Amino acid sequence: MTKASVEHASFTIERVFKASPARVFQAFADPAAHDRWFVNADNWPVAEYSHDFRVGGRESGRFSQDSKTIYFNETVYLDIVEDRRIVSAYTMAKDDRRISASIATVDLIAEGTGTRFVFTEQAAFLDGLDKVEYRRDGWEQLIGALAAELGEKSEAA
Repeated sequence: MTKASVEHASFTIERVFKASPARVFQAFADPAAHDRWFVNADNWPVAEYSHDFRVGGRESGRFSQDSKTIYFNETVYLDIVEDRRIVSAYTMAKDDRRISASIATVDLIAEGTGTRFVFTEQAAFLDGLDKVEYRRDGWEQLIGALAAELGEKSEAA
């Protein structure tokens, strides 16, 4: 049994996309686009997934890389400003053990004809079952998949 503990951490990832804020926002809002870059980006089999992109809406998914260890994500959207901001709270579990709870903010800032994309996560990592390094790496990969969805490569800000 893992000793009960909480590690608080936050991180920010910035990228500049050539795509407009409206186009980047649509990659989150459109279920088909979101499915391509977020749900299926790592090619893990998805056991279940739902996406209700609206304030108060929920998103959840159950997936496994090896068909043995099951991960579960549950998200609630707290604030959405079209083409500008998305704020959500989400938890992650591994085999029905909660491993983290987070607040995530996506800021879409017009920069010329493109977008400065700023992702900030504030997290509580529980019982030593997850780490900020793992989460940041996961989001780096997801943002790379978002760049591919937008038809471009992302560049560090």
